[in-house]
Amino acid sequence: MKSKKLIIGIIVIAILAAGAFAALTLPRMFAKPVEAAITPVAPSTSRTTTAEGKLVPSLNASLSLPLSGRVAEILVKEGDAVQAGQVLLHLEDARQRAAVAQAEAALAGAQARLAQLKAGPLPAEVTTAQSAVDAAQARLDRLANQEDIRGAEAALASSQAALAKLREGTSADQLIAARADLANAAAARSQAQAAYDRVKSNADIAARPESTALQQATNNYNAAAARVADLEKGASKADIAGAQARVSQAQAQLDALKSVRPSDIAAAEAELRRAQAQLQLTKDGSRPELIAAAEADVAAAQASLDQARAALAETELHAPFAGVVADLATVAGEQVAPGAPVVQLADLSHWHVETTDLTELNVVRVNEGDPATITFDALPGESFKGVVEQIKAIGENYRGDISYTAVVRPERTDPRLRWNMTAAVDFGR
Repeated sequence: MKSKKLIIGIIVIAILAAGAFAALTLPRMFAKPVEAAITPVAPSTSRTTTAEGKLVPSLNASLSLPLSGRVAEILVKEGDAVQAGQVLLHLEDARQRAAVAQAEAALAGAQARLAQLKAGPLPAEVTTAQSAVDAAQARLDRLANQEDIRGAEAALASSQAALAKLREGTSADQLIAARADLANAAAARSQAQAAYDRVKSNADIAARPESTALQQATNNYNAAAARVADLEKGASKADIAGAQARVSQAQAQLDALKSVRPSDIAAAEAELRRAQAQLQLTKDGSRPELIAAAEADVAAAQASLDQARAALAETELHAPFAGVVADLATVAGEQVAPGAPVVQLADLSHWHVETTDLTELNVVRVNEGDPATITFDALPGESFKGVVEQIKAIGENYRGDISYTAVVRPERTDPRLRWNMTAAVDFGR
């Protein structure tokens, strides 16, 4: 029973649908065709183009350091106004300062050597060179002169005689003479002692001549007694050995003089010529090529110093222009990499708007020097007149379209303006 009702319902729906279709299509099938009226659209003559953009300082820079290092000190904070050339922060620089000191010392040494060469020889240098010539000449004379041989023979004979005398011992005459000298010295001492005893109670005894005379007489007596003792004792083994050594030395010197060969004389002559040439060079002063080499050393040392000072200067970050510190991306003690931005600096007294969505279809309607009207989302109801300063030549892909950046400078500024505020730019009005 239920299935029959369902079938009947379906049939009814189908009939109703067929009727509705006929009611809609039959009139159109028999209707008279009507030509469509086409109205041509006139091309727009308006040059007004609108683009979005953002507000940026006309002068801004992302500052970094050319070398890595640890931040020693930050001298500014965000929002500070700074002057051109002002130091913003600096890295640890002990290594760079040491390099500068080393380069300064090297330059001073090179300059001193150059000054010495240009000043010419010192008198002491000439004297030294002359002494070398004299010594070489004397050596050559000794080798070539027979007088030295005769002198060496005489010295040998004298030393041999002295040795023989020591070996013979003390003669009776020598001992008698020495003992007589001792007796005389004893008598003189006794006489001086008696004179001293007569005045020794005086307060000024130390300053009196009797005191001096007694001292001298005592010294003479002691010397005479020592001589007598030496003569009575005779020559010691050490005395004989010393005399023998002097004989050997004299003999060796004589043998050396007698053994001179022609080659020794030639060598001495060559040494003399070398000393004479050195003396002449010293008197003539430095050669031009030596001075040129010294000047090159000074230039190289100066370049090394300049390089070391440049490396030291690179540890400091300076403001390239007057402006405001907009952002600090580091803290003291942090290690920074070369080229990594650490300070954002901007001149907030001059602004411009850079468009972000000026498409290739619209950029052809905009020319540099065109007027523009700028509005900001943050300042509703206010508008700023401006002028197109630049249209960048290269477009970039922006949300699937090729967009070009137009730089628009507002004719006035406002203290409420902030970096990266959203702006709308109407070109051509």
